[in-house]
Amino acid sequence: MTIRVGLVGYGVGGRLFHSPYIRASRECRLVGIVARSPERVAKARRDHPDVRVFASLGDLMDAGVDAVVVSTPPHTRRELVLESIGRGVHVVADKPFAPTAQDGRELADAAERAGVVLNVFHNRRWDTDIVTARSIIVSGALGRITRLDLRCDQDDPATLEGGPEGGLLRDLGSHVVDQALHLLGPARFVSAQLDWRDLLAGRTDTGFTITIEHESGAHSHVSASKVNRLSSRELRVHGDRGSYRSDFADVQFEALRRGESPIGGRDTWGYESEERWGVLAVESGTRRIPSLQGDYAAFYDAFAEAVQAGGPGPVPAREGIEVLAALDAARASAAEHRTVPVG
Repeated sequence: MTIRVGLVGYGVGGRLFHSPYIRASRECRLVGIVARSPERVAKARRDHPDVRVFASLGDLMDAGVDAVVVSTPPHTRRELVLESIGRGVHVVADKPFAPTAQDGRELADAAERAGVVLNVFHNRRWDTDIVTARSIIVSGALGRITRLDLRCDQDDPATLEGGPEGGLLRDLGSHVVDQALHLLGPARFVSAQLDWRDLLAGRTDTGFTITIEHESGAHSHVSASKVNRLSSRELRVHGDRGSYRSDFADVQFEALRRGESPIGGRDTWGYESEERWGVLAVESGTRRIPSLQGDYAAFYDAFAEAVQAGGPGPVPAREGIEVLAALDAARASAAEHRTVPVG
């Protein structure tokens, strides 16, 4: 049995990061797309000719859905999430799913009162490099984990949302902080520095470096940029028995840009090429580690299972709130030039 899913918003997120993976999921059926501009309506109809396009969330829900995916600009998400929850519909909200941790708690509380599943689309937990690194950490090959270095630089200034409600901390920051918490556990303290530019939409943070002290005692150092004409990904995990390092590409996104699709081809989807496999270095020697599969459709498989059988889902709202709390602390740290406790 599959769940009926509606997609709200058909910009870059809806088109490249949601619709292909909803359709690739074995447990989901894309039954509607909400789009308003003529350009996006045309794209939705061209990409998914068998899927109805609606003018509003209300029209979509009136037609019948089990869940909606909200992939609209950040300042619009709160009302759309609350409208869906109010109709008893399960929700996947794009990141950041709220401006602050306190705002996120409001949405999580509303979902719990209504008895619906609210998840955050932290899909980059299913990046190929993160899946592979997590398996090495869980295996114990590195012993006690002491440090994580994680960098995600994208040469993509056109997608940076300017102004006080935009910025890179809320954008890529949501992803890399979530990845750090996913790999090393909850945050205890945060220290951060932000890069700033004056854009047409207003003063905007355009890059960051964040240090997180985790409850485990390990520490992570995450950074990102989008306007510096640099494209690179680096991951380093340090333990008391050795290290693992990789510089995987953004495998799934690059495949989509080549015109490939996970729909009907998930068995071979999301693997890094052998020449870019990561390296494990321990006392007994150094060896390359085969890439594990990265597959964003796995998020939708797990979300559908939670809707059908109960359970929190792959990225419950409370975990999204932990990310928002770390981002709140990073923002305060950069402004006040101090280390800030999380919580």
